Amino acid sequence: MHAVVRRPGQLTYEEIAEPVPGEGQVLVRTLACGICGTDLHAFHHLGGFLDGLRRSGDPLPTVENEPVVFGHEFCGEVLELGPGTNGRFAPGSRVVGLPYVTGPQGAEYVGYSNRFPGGLGERMVLTERLLFAVPDGLSAEHAALTEPLSVGAHAVERASIAGPAVVVVVGLGPIGLAVVAALKARGIGPVIGMDFSAGRRRFAEAMGADEVVDPAVEPIEAVWGRSGSGRDRRPVVFECVGRPGVAQEILSTVPRRGLVVVVGNALEASTLDQVMAFNKELDICFSSNFTRREFGETLRHIADGAIDVSPLITAVVRPEDTPAAFEALRDPESHAKIVVSFT
Repeated sequence: MHAVVRRPGQLTYEEIAEPVPGEGQVLVRTLACGICGTDLHAFHHLGGFLDGLRRSGDPLPTVENEPVVFGHEFCGEVLELGPGTNGRFAPGSRVVGLPYVTGPQGAEYVGYSNRFPGGLGERMVLTERLLFAVPDGLSAEHAALTEPLSVGAHAVERASIAGPAVVVVVGLGPIGLAVVAALKARGIGPVIGMDFSAGRRRFAEAMGADEVVDPAVEPIEAVWGRSGSGRDRRPVVFECVGRPGVAQEILSTVPRRGLVVVVGNALEASTLDQVMAFNKELDICFSSNFTRREFGETLRHIADGAIDVSPLITAVVRPEDTPAAFEALRDPESHAKIVVSFT
């Protein structure tokens, strides 16, 4: 089969061995796959990504310098059932699912594995019990965005916003936009989006943000000052930038007793001022990935129109054009999410 293969410093479209489903797995033909911001980081810094998982107690048996086929935001068609499956999905069924699979070396992350190619290959093997049927009428390109939108849903769940709040989403790349969508789908707000990029601010408006702000024109301190956050409306901020130092900047500017939800994955170590957080009595939580329930709920929200993913998709490309798409995504003015289509 053909796949987009990551090797140190390069992406190539080439032929590789076809995967074979193991116990409890199904063979799937890729229909569509989104390019994730983490893929862009991991293209150059896969070692840092793997080291962070190791230090967190969740190591992957992935070797940095060996080939990897990215792609964990996928929609596919079931081709073959492996041994030990229960037949929940007949061949021909369209599915999305959580990108985890167990192989001879233990648990692996589809799209960041040397052994299990991700959705930037023509075929994948996936864990049957982690799959969901794609509702009729939902396009493969839209269904593939269930995974990144679920990241936003999990972040909002982690925040547990119970009462009146002023919510600021800092960083309006795909993850920030997913957070905006999840907040609006749950009726939480007002939601203020902040990003230096005019293009990203436009995407946030299209996803339902009540207001967008250019921090070069109005810093976040001024936003808090005029928004009415305080005793009656709790200040809540989602950090969706994912660069070292940004979370600390947010801690220094959020009002007393505010909530900071760190969603951006910096892939590099950084520090937080504990004394400042202590004296301001801040609540800080970190959000990574999602649960099976959140994934299923997000798929339903996309299918029933509670979340419109159309504004997120700024280009659909062929697999052989994926290396150029990685370059194009470096321009935040033009792109939010590029989807690779195999149909």
